[in-house]
Amino acid sequence: MTPDQARATVAERLGVDVAGADSALSVTVPRERWVELAELAKWTLGCLYMSFSTAVDWKEQGLEVIARVENLEANFCLTMRTKLPPDDPRCPSLVPIWRGANWMERECYDMFGIRFDGHPDLRRILLPQDWEGHPLLKAYAVDTAYPPYR
Repeated sequence: MTPDQARATVAERLGVDVAGADSALSVTVPRERWVELAELAKWTLGCLYMSFSTAVDWKEQGLEVIARVENLEANFCLTMRTKLPPDDPRCPSLVPIWRGANWMERECYDMFGIRFDGHPDLRRILLPQDWEGHPLLKAYAVDTAYPPYR
């Protein structure tokens, strides 16, 4: 599959615009279609490799989950994006589709507080279990006292 074929397939199946040029495609879908896009990317577009998953805090607009998947044989990548409402930071898990999403989603939970529905082991991965808050949120107080950082 070529990048142009991938662009046409995503646009046709999901009815969304596909941004990007050449071999770097980008798609934004509502949270409800996140898994649908992921399944299309893996099983139809051949994006078998998940490069990364992360999040961005846009403060008033809420959080955005971003995942990049790649078709290494056809040499193109797809950046998948979904926005989460500020009052409900939940997103469906991609672990059933790409096992490698496991630790990436745990990191997003730890740093941003995003709850991934259907994740097999959602718990902190970088910070101690008793850490309060999520340090990469814009609302997190940077001067929060936490031992041994007082």
